[in-house]
Amino acid sequence: MPVRILLVGGGAIGGFYGWRLASAPHTLVSALCRSNYRAVKDNGFRITSPIYGDGAYRPEFTFSSTAEATRAQVKFDYLLVATKALPDISDDSALLEGLVGADTSIVLVQNGIGIEEPYRRRFPKTRILSGVTLASTAQPSPGHIKHNGWSKISTGPFVPDRTSEDEEFATQSCSRLIELLKAGGIKDAELCTHAGLQFVRWHKICINAAMNPSSVLSGGTANQEAASDPELHHHLLAVMHEVLATAPKVLGQPLPPGLAQPEQILESIKRNNSGNKPSMLLDWESGRSMELEVILGNPVRLARDRGIEMPRLQSMYALLKMAQRQRVKNTASKL
Repeated sequence: MPVRILLVGGGAIGGFYGWRLASAPHTLVSALCRSNYRAVKDNGFRITSPIYGDGAYRPEFTFSSTAEATRAQVKFDYLLVATKALPDISDDSALLEGLVGADTSIVLVQNGIGIEEPYRRRFPKTRILSGVTLASTAQPSPGHIKHNGWSKISTGPFVPDRTSEDEEFATQSCSRLIELLKAGGIKDAELCTHAGLQFVRWHKICINAAMNPSSVLSGGTANQEAASDPELHHHLLAVMHEVLATAPKVLGQPLPPGLAQPEQILESIKRNNSGNKPSMLLDWESGRSMELEVILGNPVRLARDRGIEMPRLQSMYALLKMAQRQRVKNTASKL
């Protein structure tokens, strides 16, 4: 029997990993798309990549809505969610209603902290796998995925209650997914424990929470320029250290060895990220909602619940949340 995977969100990340999974033996990939539905339905995905070359694939099924996907009555082994996490705007766990079967695993390949909780509340008996990717991708036009570099994805079971039986079942499902990714050429697909994956999330937050908000608040500064400016460099380092100092206090374990340190991260950005704008800046410039809650708000609240303040993250969160609210209000007043 083939393994069937549904991409929930056929954007840059979903389209890229869907491409690699579709190339694994006995694996069929479908897609639930939004803005690019017509292009993907008619022509499939087209991908350009400096690592894997150029290619294309047509999903087994392309759906425009959950209702359409439910009517198809396909049993999916994995629902791979690759939407932007905007819990203040919508609860994307609702997109999975009617699609989760007894043997389905939900895979959350999304940015941020605390992204798993809405899915856990809605589907308490379902295996939830949490994923963090470092792949650099974009969708310059509907259905065209541009892979710029890196492919690493870390995945682990989300089992905060630490029930050994639940963790074992979730880990087996996670191992199977890692095998499919590797069969599709993602050699740096990594299996983590629950705690290990949450540390990977916090480590990525130390980058996202530094670069993304700072780019918006500084008037549109790209990553390399921000990392190269003396004052911004000082600020970015302080944000990253604040996050990495808070993570072990929230998770109750010391930081694992081998994680790249803030100084190394910024040096890498200065060398390799010429002119790239972080996603939050692109959303702000396009008038879209930013991922403020999962990148800033949730870490601040989790820390505060434990009596810890994150003053740099909290300041950026408060300023950007108000800026976004004021923009919505000003836009509405002009209508």
